[in-house]
Amino acid sequence: MAAEELLALASAGGAALVGAVAQDAWGLAKTGFARLLGRGDQAREDAVTQQLERTRGAMEAAGADGDRMRVQHEALWTGRLEDLLIERPAAAGELETLVRQVAASAGVRSAGHVVQHVTASGNARQAVLGHGSQVNTFGTAQARADD
Repeated sequence: MAAEELLALASAGGAALVGAVAQDAWGLAKTGFARLLGRGDQAREDAVTQQLERTRGAMEAAGADGDRMRVQHEALWTGRLEDLLIERPAAAGELETLVRQVAASAGVRSAGHVVQHVTASGNARQAVLGHGSQVNTFGTAQARADD
């Protein structure tokens, strides 16, 4: 897999994991991601399980900050999965399978693999989202401050 594909896979994994927190898929997600990130080391797997439970607790307690908390935890777990895939690119297949299983268990329907080619010219800007959350900021910091 190309580096871009690995990063997209890590992002899908982070989204699937955090999305499963309040779903019936949580048990599957917690066990699968702990096993994947634990890499066969029981102590590491136990530590990941505790971190996953802290994520779940934070998400459940977030209340009005739920969206912000979700983005933060998706980024955290995406980073962990990126690190794993950099160290062990062969883990990509296992992560792909886990993401599909969690999505199926949570009842998430997907269009499958989507490729988009986007072109902009002049002052045009593109903001494309396949699924999940997206935050776009266009222009310079000064231009945004002037608004």
